Amino acid sequence: MSSTILITGAGSGFGALAARALADAGHTVYAAMRNTTTRNAERVADAKSYAAEHGVDLRTVELDVLSQESADNAIATVLSEAGRLDVIIHNAGHMVTGPTEAFTPDEMVAVYDTNVLGTQRVNRAALPHLRARREGLVLWVGSTSTKGGTPPYLAPYFAAKAAMDALAVSYAAELARFNVETSIIVPGSFTRGTNHFATGGRPGDQTVVPDYEAHYAGLMDQVSQRLADLAPADADVSQVADAIVEVVGTEHGKRPFRVHIDPANDGSETVSAVADHIRAEFLTRIGLDDLLHPHNS
Repeated sequence: MSSTILITGAGSGFGALAARALADAGHTVYAAMRNTTTRNAERVADAKSYAAEHGVDLRTVELDVLSQESADNAIATVLSEAGRLDVIIHNAGHMVTGPTEAFTPDEMVAVYDTNVLGTQRVNRAALPHLRARREGLVLWVGSTSTKGGTPPYLAPYFAAKAAMDALAVSYAAELARFNVETSIIVPGSFTRGTNHFATGGRPGDQTVVPDYEAHYAGLMDQVSQRLADLAPADADVSQVADAIVEVVGTEHGKRPFRVHIDPANDGSETVSAVADHIRAEFLTRIGLDDLLHPHNS
């Protein structure tokens, strides 16, 4: 069955790949991104060309997750044009690398703003519609760093992703009685096919960096190389898009709560299985097991 889908951060990376894959699967897809008439105008044109060439319903919409007004306008545009919204995909994010001490508190807040508060702005714009319809899917693109092995120099990003995961888990229970389903896609590190490391931010306090460089020289290059060495030869970022398509296409109420795509096998899937089991067991013990699955109360 075809769905109308909005995916944030769809100008590049996982978002762009997933938007195209979902459109190829027959869905109406709104690839949301900011600066659609300026910096991302070429990406808007690329999406339009892809839609025409492949005969799919891939559209773009202006959405800056840092602005509630922008989120409200984007959802209003989708509802005006398509008449409905079935799936929200939280994909927008920003990575930063460097010694944690070198990031100012404001810089860390900015990472949290994009990766966590951005999802809240979109939810506040879109969830009233999904709740009123008594059906829908909120799909979160997380990170294995929330529960798996974590190399240093990525702390602000990892902390924000952990917060987003916690938010997703809480939302899952709070939306269940509105028959709105939750799934969390958990990508691991893909050292090929994305530009996350290349485009990631750097700390503003460069006075601290030399002290760390004396003891951790070339650390990020080492981490990237070792992660690449762990990944199998066939690891490809398209696997994340494929997983998203599969989850969206699964019958409502039967979607997996969490799906890992982790070439480096950093242990996140093992830890998540325990954490999710404890969550289900605890909700059952306190008589709230109905919150484990979407339904109409």
